[in-house]
Amino acid sequence: MREKDLLFFAPGEECGISSRDGASGKQVKFRASNFEFPVSTFKVGLLMSLKRKLSSLLKSRALALVLGILLLAVRSAAQIPPPMPPEKAVELYGQSIHYYDAGQGPNLIFVHGLGGQAANWAANIGPLSQKQHVYALDQIGFGHSDKPLIDYKIATFVDFLYAFMQTLGIPKATLVGNSLGGWIVVDFTARHPEMVDKLVLVDAAGVRSEGGPHTLPVDLNPSSLEGMRKVLEFIFYNKQAVTDDLVRHAFEGHLRSGDGYTIQRVLAGIFDSDQFEDGKLHSIHAPTLVLWGHDDLLTPFSLGERYQKGIPGAKLVVIDQCGHVPHSEKPQEFNKALMDFLAQPAGKQ
Repeated sequence: MREKDLLFFAPGEECGISSRDGASGKQVKFRASNFEFPVSTFKVGLLMSLKRKLSSLLKSRALALVLGILLLAVRSAAQIPPPMPPEKAVELYGQSIHYYDAGQGPNLIFVHGLGGQAANWAANIGPLSQKQHVYALDQIGFGHSDKPLIDYKIATFVDFLYAFMQTLGIPKATLVGNSLGGWIVVDFTARHPEMVDKLVLVDAAGVRSEGGPHTLPVDLNPSSLEGMRKVLEFIFYNKQAVTDDLVRHAFEGHLRSGDGYTIQRVLAGIFDSDQFEDGKLHSIHAPTLVLWGHDDLLTPFSLGERYQKGIPGAKLVVIDQCGHVPHSEKPQEFNKALMDFLAQPAGKQ
């Protein structure tokens, strides 16, 4: 079997195992979900052995057992993120804003953090779109969206989120924001409460840390591989996940996106007192979930507790052994917590 032969488990698709250097060249197909990875992550011997046995197993119910063994085997393998829906774009204030949407039902909008993009929610869009109409946008200044040379403020992002909803005809939505995105959706909810169904804050920035600090513990605008590694090791609890390949791909993505200027301007005003949300929390009455990685070093758990105490009726859910991006680091636990929250009637949060 050659390394270029691939085994794909894609959501809802029919997938197969094949070997092109064998005599038969036959392919056995079956369905699986939420997995997609290269055959090269397996030992060739295991796959050849499975191939010899699959024809007989297909005649019995034992195929389910084979699938279970395969899924167990890939827990230690690097997984390719699930595919995103088709990319779209909308013009807001003369700027092109790129986004994705999927599913039908109540509206839900994912709002990424500093230096992020819509694809950060790749592991969440599929599961949530089963019962929601999910949107994920590249915010102004990030991802594939335009990057005007302006002084980016929280109000800038709030204005664009408002225009995004107005232009696409979204009268009301659940807003889910991570880090800077959490800060933005808090401010949006305070300004436009009639447009927010529910609010979900994921390791959100935007409230003052008691006693400081007034400087960031890591450079969030890395200009080298070493700098990118420090950022990733800071935001992930599982340091073993920060491989050389991940560092390289993240750094390449940062350079390709060209969001360095945006990050610089956001950080320049990050500690401006007039941008913090502390004084606005009491005015938020949308049902609110505060979802936090217990071991977040960037926005510590204490900030999550402040959000939970400051927003009337807010519910706090903590994911253990998890850092700043639980939607990426612990997607299954994140998705379950979010779906459980969305399933509850508004008056029983």
